[in-house]
Amino acid sequence: MNQTPTKYLTVTAINRYLKDQFDRNEHLRMVFLKGEISNFKGHTSGHFYFSLKDENSKINAIMFSRNASKLTFQPADGMKVLVTGRISVYEQSGSYQIYVEEMVEDGIGNLYVAFEKLKQDLAKEGLFQAEHKKPIPKYPTKIGIVTAPTGAAIRDILSTIKRRYPLCETILFPSLVQGEYAAPDIVRNIKRAASYDIDVLIVGRGGGSIEDLWAFNEEIVARAIYDSEIPIISAVGHEVDFTIADFVADRRAPTPTGAAEMAVPNVVDLEKYLHQLEIRLEEAIIKKVKYQKLVLESFKSSFVIKSPMILFDHKRQALDLLHTRLEEGISSYLVGKRTILEQMKKHYLLKNPKLLYEGRIEELSQDKKTLTKGMINLLSKQKVLLLHDLQKLELVNPLGVLKRGYSMSMQEGKIVRDITSLKEGMPLQVRFVDGVVDTKIEKIEEREYGKRDERKI
Repeated sequence: MNQTPTKYLTVTAINRYLKDQFDRNEHLRMVFLKGEISNFKGHTSGHFYFSLKDENSKINAIMFSRNASKLTFQPADGMKVLVTGRISVYEQSGSYQIYVEEMVEDGIGNLYVAFEKLKQDLAKEGLFQAEHKKPIPKYPTKIGIVTAPTGAAIRDILSTIKRRYPLCETILFPSLVQGEYAAPDIVRNIKRAASYDIDVLIVGRGGGSIEDLWAFNEEIVARAIYDSEIPIISAVGHEVDFTIADFVADRRAPTPTGAAEMAVPNVVDLEKYLHQLEIRLEEAIIKKVKYQKLVLESFKSSFVIKSPMILFDHKRQALDLLHTRLEEGISSYLVGKRTILEQMKKHYLLKNPKLLYEGRIEELSQDKKTLTKGMINLLSKQKVLLLHDLQKLELVNPLGVLKRGYSMSMQEGKIVRDITSLKEGMPLQVRFVDGVVDTKIEKIEEREYGKRDERKI
């Protein structure tokens, strides 16, 4: 049976395909496994190669040096561990394995999970943000220390401060640093230190296991450090140890000795710095003195110093010039005012003030004529309008109708508008244009004109 060659894959191609499928699977990108280490081998490159097994199965594992260097313990065969990593295929051998990123000893796994959860929660709240960090004073006068009164930590801190900066005062706040009651005691001492006018506070202890250091992973300790008005340096354990207190504190020191070095300057460095300042100050003073000497020499050689009367003469000449200008200015001002006065004295109004009065009389007479003419014109216009209105009234005046030969009948002072309101024997007044006639209705005759009924009186 013949097959087309293109249907066959190379081993490299299938391994690469399987690796790609593993890498695409989101469930294999972050895997949490627990088991026992076997076949452990630490390579000279720093990588760890081993197997992780349980009662029924095993899986190959590799931990690269960048992650292995962070471990606080040395892995060994038979050790039970909790690991976090990703599952993928190693193309050369075609086998799948776990690439371990984090590993802790089993038994403390719950503490590690609690540590990570609290770390994430406090980070979301912003307790680790750089803008909340307070600066450490360069030259403190009083340092507080919250740690156990005995042990290497307090000895290292005190000896380092005394050696580096003996001028600084230290106050110890003895505290429990391990066990069930350690966290509340640390919080109490941090709050107590607030009343001692302290420049900086060191909080920490020596190294130990995660259980030993757990008091510094408690939330109440983290919040007490965050709320402290005093800058706090966290100094917990060794350089590889990290606690929640380290993330919240204003500075994190790798060791208690490192914390003391951060808290105070080195007196030797200060002496060197002061010596440099002394040299610079001396050079500045010498330079200043030299400059002032040059200025003094220039003054001494100045013609003013040699002949001070020259300066006086110059000022006197300037004063004379100003005096002359002032006199000329006053004289010019008076001449101008005198000219104006003479012109006013020659004015015709001063010679004959009656002309001003006569001019006003003429203006008033002219205004009177203008006002009279305006009033006459206004009255003429109003008269024309009045006559026009009278003509309109005359058109609607009932007496005008009577002048044309008509009459108007009235009964008890009311105009009779139609015959239906009259009765025989009723008195009636007939108004003509030139008077009124009283009469009486004797007979009423009704006549029909078209569609209307009329009565004859």
